[in-house]
Amino acid sequence: MVRYVYDFTEGGRDQAGLLGGKGSNLAEMTRLGLPVPPGFTLTTDACRVFLATGAEPEGMAREVSEHLTAVESAAGRRLGQPDDPLLLSVRSGARFSMPGMMETILDIGLNDDSVLGLAKVSGNERFAWDSYRRLVQMFGSTVMGVDGALFEQALALLKDLRGAPDDVHLDAADLAQLVETYKNLIHLETGEYFPQSPAEQLRRAILAVFRSWNAERARLYRRREHIPDDLGTAVNVQRMVFGNLGPDSGSGVAFTRDPATGRPGLYGDYLQNAQGEDVVSGIRNTVSLADLERLDPRSYAQLREHMGTLERHYRDLCDIEFTIERGTLWMLQTRVGKRTAEAAFAIAAELTDEGLVTADEALARVSGEGLARLMFPRFDSTATGEPLAHGIAASPGAAVGAAVFDSAEAVRRAAAGDQVVLVRQETTPDDLPGMVAAQAVLTSRGGKTSHAAVVARGMGKVCVCGAEELAVDTGARRLTTRDGTVVEEGTVLSVDGSAGAVYLGTVPLVDSAVIRYLEDGAVDEASAQVVDAVARALDRADTVSRLEVRANADTPEDAARARRFGACGIGLCRTEHMFLGERRKLVEEMILAATDAERDRALQALLPLQRQDFAGILEAMDGLPVTIRLLDPPLHEFLPDRTELATRIAAAEARGDRPDPHDAELLDAVNRMHEENPMLGLRGVRLGLVVPGLVAMQVRAVAEAVVARTRAGGAPRAEIMVPLVGDVTELRLVREDVARVLAEVSEESGVAVACPVGTMIELPRAALTAGRIAEEAEFFSFGTNDLTQTTWGFSRDDVEAAFFSAYLDKGVFPASPFETIDRDGVGRLVRIGVEEGRATRPDLKIGVCGEHGGDPESVHFFHAAGLDYVSCSPFRVPVARLEAGRAALEGTDVSDTR
Repeated sequence: MVRYVYDFTEGGRDQAGLLGGKGSNLAEMTRLGLPVPPGFTLTTDACRVFLATGAEPEGMAREVSEHLTAVESAAGRRLGQPDDPLLLSVRSGARFSMPGMMETILDIGLNDDSVLGLAKVSGNERFAWDSYRRLVQMFGSTVMGVDGALFEQALALLKDLRGAPDDVHLDAADLAQLVETYKNLIHLETGEYFPQSPAEQLRRAILAVFRSWNAERARLYRRREHIPDDLGTAVNVQRMVFGNLGPDSGSGVAFTRDPATGRPGLYGDYLQNAQGEDVVSGIRNTVSLADLERLDPRSYAQLREHMGTLERHYRDLCDIEFTIERGTLWMLQTRVGKRTAEAAFAIAAELTDEGLVTADEALARVSGEGLARLMFPRFDSTATGEPLAHGIAASPGAAVGAAVFDSAEAVRRAAAGDQVVLVRQETTPDDLPGMVAAQAVLTSRGGKTSHAAVVARGMGKVCVCGAEELAVDTGARRLTTRDGTVVEEGTVLSVDGSAGAVYLGTVPLVDSAVIRYLEDGAVDEASAQVVDAVARALDRADTVSRLEVRANADTPEDAARARRFGACGIGLCRTEHMFLGERRKLVEEMILAATDAERDRALQALLPLQRQDFAGILEAMDGLPVTIRLLDPPLHEFLPDRTELATRIAAAEARGDRPDPHDAELLDAVNRMHEENPMLGLRGVRLGLVVPGLVAMQVRAVAEAVVARTRAGGAPRAEIMVPLVGDVTELRLVREDVARVLAEVSEESGVAVACPVGTMIELPRAALTAGRIAEEAEFFSFGTNDLTQTTWGFSRDDVEAAFFSAYLDKGVFPASPFETIDRDGVGRLVRIGVEEGRATRPDLKIGVCGEHGGDPESVHFFHAAGLDYVSCSPFRVPVARLEAGRAALEGTDVSDTR
């Protein structure tokens, strides 16, 4: 029989799939002997059954009752007991952390009778009514569906009537009155009464947490973090401990290292006389853990000891939630903490130095996505001027955007193409869509452990929290600084998440420290830690990786930068980019040529220009392979726009003038070459077979550049790649042409020119007949951009704007197939091509040169598929290097902070 409930004493961290991250870590802390309030976990299996059937799993209620009895026996009190009630918390806990995205209900067991018993036994009437009003508010919004804003409005009205700056200044009578207001509100909105039965409260709370797995904000967060929708959440039921019993009580969130920078030490926030949700919500400004040492030295010392135990045990940055109840410390949660990219690299390096992790484990704990963030530009500190305000540097980086004051406006403007900064007093889980849409998040309240800070760090979003100098008026859609400066919605702000500063207007950007290091080895003192950590990670990745990383580069400048960034060759040099600008006229002459002689003259004019281009690139990549793709796009792309030509001719005729004969000739050529679907028309290898002399000119330019570099003492390694081959005969015909020209140049120059000839695999037919194509190809390079288009039947330019967002929302795609390889479809064609190609030619060199070559997840697929190299833009070369190393370590312990 399936079991659905486990006591905290029964599980461990290795059961996160069943017990969720929170439940498995509570069990682990219990096993370590840390002070954890007793409780039990309902499994993710139970959630999945409930979501699939709409009913509680058979036997779950009985198991809950049995485990509740055990908790009651240990406490010596019953749930909701009138004279001395046992109270419970009910919290979500999915396998991967989703901060604030699902539901929590505290103080289950309170009712009109037990609140009086709680007041008596605690000796604190205000505490009892504060706990009751929290329960009614949470239960009403979470379980009974009442708009949470209505409760907040009632609380705000009462504070105004009493002249109270916050809820701490409301007395017991005020809170008792608020409870009645809340209960009446629930009845008015739902037609139901707040349930007085503790058992009913518990049952409904558990089911509400299960349902919250499919809440819109939870679904959005999972899409953003690539968390599968079918995992479900566990539910943790735990004996309540209270941080709101007075000045000797409180709640806090702590990190074993700074989650923003990775620096060692205790970091976190603490609130006296508060429950945990008060800390993360940001509604009251917290104090630091250093202040806790002064307020309660004993609890601080215990917390420090427990945090050391957890970091040594988990061998990683730990995020901890705790409560102090009348001087007694309780550990409520731990997990591997979310961190910024800077902190991830710094912590990995430090833990290696401390002997807690190996060099391979350190590499597995950083990511290409994080490295890309560290390569983004930063604000120019010499051009910032006076900041508008300072706050807490919660998540680093530099972002510029128009100030907006609610989530909906952020989403609307971002959809229109605007960059925005979401400004709030504090964020809540309902602000997630706006946080995703915004370039940065700015709040006037909260600390490093507030909702805004935690979520922004997890998403790599720039964030400044707790900018108390700002008075944020979301109703009037503006903020006001202490000196009276008013910033209206739409005003451009620059947010520096590294320095915790906010500036009016646009601040200029400069290269990041990591980019400066990659470019010329420069390191400044302020950034030495993170630069050293990045360098160590890349060195280790290069040591363990099997995949080589090449670059897509079309100019000597791009090639040189790619080499500085660690590329070991060029996997794609696109010759069509060399035909633009002033050279376009020569291409026009070739297209318009009426005779072979005219076409030959145009090609001969292009030859020295192409030779010069290739020579520069071969020099920049001397000694490394350079794969040169023959002309790929349709020729009409080098001609003027059809509509523009027709308009010019019509305008001339309307004026009574004779149209320019050259325009008429061009329009005739454009009309003659017009195709309904150029992507599938006369392009790639087809051009080489149809346009006489085109392949020969390009191959001669390559061969003569090789000769020039060889005579100059270089070691050129040019490779010739034929695009869009669908049948081996196409490749055989072009290869014969290539061999003839290479032989001619070798004989003319006296320098032996040997260039391997291969093809791009970018059509499904090519992948399916790869075995035959390998008879003629010395290498394959998968062009996954076009292979994705032709496999899916997509025209990328048309479909991305038309319906991709809907497909992502509906779960048709987990991610855009143009960004991350479609493993089931395109990926299967890649595997077939690799297997069949190597069956024919075991030494076949195989790479990929589409955009997927720089995508971290895709790099792991290409490693597993047996490719020899990936090729990507120069900027993404370090990212691909890092991921190539991580792909070789599959199965090594990672810091999965999701």
